[in-house]
Amino acid sequence: MPDLEALFGLPREVKFCRICNITNQRPNSVNEYEHVRSSVKSTIQFNEDGVCAGCINKERQHLAIDWKKREEELWALCDHHRKSDGNYDCIVPGSGGKDSIYASWLLKYKFKMHPLTVTWSPHLYTDVGWRNFQSWIHKGGFDNFLFTPNGKSHRLLTRLAVQNLLHPFQPFILGQKTFVTKMCARMDISLAFYGEMPGEYGTTGILSASGEEKKFSGYAGSGFSTDMLGGRDVMDLYLGGVSVKDIVEKHGVALVDLKAYLPLEAQIVREKKIDIYFTGYFVKWDPQECYYFSVEKTGFEANPVRTEGTYSKYNSLDDRIDGYFYYTSWIKFGMGRAMQDSAQEIRNKKITTDEGRALIKKFDGEFPLRYYKEFLEYIGMTDKEFRDICDSFRSSHLWAKVNGEWRLRHTANNDGVDD
Repeated sequence: MPDLEALFGLPREVKFCRICNITNQRPNSVNEYEHVRSSVKSTIQFNEDGVCAGCINKERQHLAIDWKKREEELWALCDHHRKSDGNYDCIVPGSGGKDSIYASWLLKYKFKMHPLTVTWSPHLYTDVGWRNFQSWIHKGGFDNFLFTPNGKSHRLLTRLAVQNLLHPFQPFILGQKTFVTKMCARMDISLAFYGEMPGEYGTTGILSASGEEKKFSGYAGSGFSTDMLGGRDVMDLYLGGVSVKDIVEKHGVALVDLKAYLPLEAQIVREKKIDIYFTGYFVKWDPQECYYFSVEKTGFEANPVRTEGTYSKYNSLDDRIDGYFYYTSWIKFGMGRAMQDSAQEIRNKKITTDEGRALIKKFDGEFPLRYYKEFLEYIGMTDKEFRDICDSFRSSHLWAKVNGEWRLRHTANNDGVDD
């Protein structure tokens, strides 16, 4: 067999966690401002027993964490920041999904905080996503800032991200990683809370030298940095795999129309003493329980039909482009939406390893047809252009063409071409 190429610096040997079935090709979070096609990605770590970091982190939560003590830490943090003068004392980002509902509700109604919720708009709202967003604000009782970036710039950056990175969600992720801190600075609020810990997905870098979880998010961990500029000029940052300089000069975009995507200076973060935490560090996080909680508190709606690419109806349902993010992940890393959903449910002891494998076999890699026409119109591509780009990102150590069809060489079910 000829040498097979592993793109993006992925592990040459393909493995699957013996507990949750996640692939060792799963990438960790990166600094998106350095992300180009040739970027080398770090990936989820496995121990010597073939167990992934996500399972190890979750088992530690089940067995070793004193959640009563963690809750006391959160009370102390809130007591330190809580205001009684009619001003907001923290920010909670979110879309009105189950996780942001859970985090914001706990902080406001249990821990007696006065949160301002902030939202970086999806590319293209789904009907159910918009209804859930409205229910979060109106039934939940929260003030909210909804920011919608320049639509023309957003479309261009999404198209570039597909062409150069096969990463249609990058413009949205940039907003997730920068908007909260910018709003903290603008509103003069020094405290913000994300939802679940990145360790829920096996992200490395969440443990300190002593083995303790880092409680911080934003500019203190989880792929974010106190200095995303890294000493570089803003024109040398990359958006959609293209330098800001080239976007301005070759695509005719004014720098001000890219401002929403660019990072806040680290000096401002330090001067404002902005701290951003994971709510999931302090309270036990279970996505399915978050769903039930959100249904009870705000009337959260699941998808009326099964979400394409997986078996669930309540995860990542705000954006019509969601499905293409998960599908392109399957192309690049052999990891689809069903694998990610089932891995999390296995870790939370909702389903078994074998059940997870069956769900992966049935749903992983299903092509998301529901919003495909709108997606192609949004990025300005034909079906052939998009599929040709997808094929160019297939790593030969993951994929083989058999009788004219692409097949994975290795699968969690041991029915790949090389298994």
